[in-house]
Amino acid sequence: MNNNTMIKKEIQNDRHDTKTGRICEVQKNSYAIKFMGQELPATLNRHFYEEEADKLPVVGDYVTFRHNPDGDSIILSVCERKNFLQRPDQSKTGVMQYMVANVDYCFIVTSLNDDYSYNRIGRYASVALQGGAIPVAILTKADLCTNVGRYVSEVETISDKIRVHAISALYDIGMDELKEYLVPGTTICLMGSSGAGKSTLLNSLTGEETMKTSAIRESDSKGRHTTTCRHLIELENGVSIIDTPGMREIGMAQTEEAIDDIFSDIMELESRCKFSDCRHDTEPGCAIKKALEDGSLSMERYMLYQNLGAENQRNYAKKKQISILVKQRRKYGLESGGRFFG
Repeated sequence: MNNNTMIKKEIQNDRHDTKTGRICEVQKNSYAIKFMGQELPATLNRHFYEEEADKLPVVGDYVTFRHNPDGDSIILSVCERKNFLQRPDQSKTGVMQYMVANVDYCFIVTSLNDDYSYNRIGRYASVALQGGAIPVAILTKADLCTNVGRYVSEVETISDKIRVHAISALYDIGMDELKEYLVPGTTICLMGSSGAGKSTLLNSLTGEETMKTSAIRESDSKGRHTTTCRHLIELENGVSIIDTPGMREIGMAQTEEAIDDIFSDIMELESRCKFSDCRHDTEPGCAIKKALEDGSLSMERYMLYQNLGAENQRNYAKKKQISILVKQRRKYGLESGGRFFG
């Protein structure tokens, strides 16, 4: 079900007890539903507490709910998702953190100062592609950089599926390039570090001070957290934007398909190696070593491929172990007559 259909359904259901809206904010056990231009406070129906974590509503989800004009509405079900973005939690246990749903584009916001990280952009791109969204690298503060073209070219080497734009929202440089994404019914998720310029970009896109901005420290170009939780904002032209808290690190787990997609050229090189179990070290006939030597493959890109792949495998193994333990706890709780609230 696409966004326009969901909006029509909101209107059609307005006269019935069960309505359909969109989750615009989540804070612990409280939710906010965007419905007919309003943000309604809501809580979960009790049956959700017996569901897996990935079945719980996240920002961007369309949900059915029982409207309560005098208090919290009750969320009854999560509608089928178009896609779903997730990442391992920051403690690197392998447990997945479910981020946002039903996103068309993931704007990876990185400023052209000390915040710039080729590695981090690659990680964000992997998460976006694995979740079914199109990664768009937004290189902000272009007015402060003397070699913008070099960074644009470098980011473009991450994948042929990533789009790159260098902008300055403050001076309206490159902002016209972003109009192609501002199509009614489209949902854009903003991701990036604190101080990267997400709030300034959002304010420029909305044409007003939607989010407060904070100055960055000159010593290390790092900013304070301006956004404290994920929040969906609807623009007057029908575009939805999800702002997210700043993340300086983003882990990898369950991103095999995206990594294979981004680094298909390296995988193709590996298939040319003389030995199928080539470690790309001292073995003769290694296509990877040859490509590194002749410059057709950069060492930076190859190291990114190795690091993301290794981390993905470690976190995925941890997630499987934790999933088994959670199922055992749930089974034990039910057999003991108790109720498991994971």
